[in-house]
Amino acid sequence: MKPTHIEHIGIAVKSIDEALPFYENVMGLKCYNIEEVADQKVRTAFFMIGQTKIELLESTDPEGPVGKFIEKRGEGIHHIAFAVDQIEDKLRKAEAAGIRLIDSTPRKGAEGLSIAFLHPKSTFGVLTELCEDKNSKNK
Repeated sequence: MKPTHIEHIGIAVKSIDEALPFYENVMGLKCYNIEEVADQKVRTAFFMIGQTKIELLESTDPEGPVGKFIEKRGEGIHHIAFAVDQIEDKLRKAEAAGIRLIDSTPRKGAEGLSIAFLHPKSTFGVLTELCEDKNSKNK
């Protein structure tokens, strides 16, 4: 698969507004983007650390994936996202290797990325996201 880098680490929080002061005032990071991804029932906030981002995830619906995650496990690391090229090809290869897919085709994620998730039962307990920036000027 050979990801290019860790795109971001997703952290589930009950409230972005309550979590922001820790990341900004204690960690010294600057939130550069907050947006809602309605079809995923989530509000996101992003911080940049080198080439990697931290993504805070706040559920907009208790029945959404992040709402259910927090209900079951509490706040904390939700997923790790890897940047890849040719995401559709990577999904086909993962499935051919016996990896259970949550998304068999990419969908639109935060910041306009094409995203797809691999099931944690196939990835040693880690919800794994593949991300491709199809609008990147580096291509």
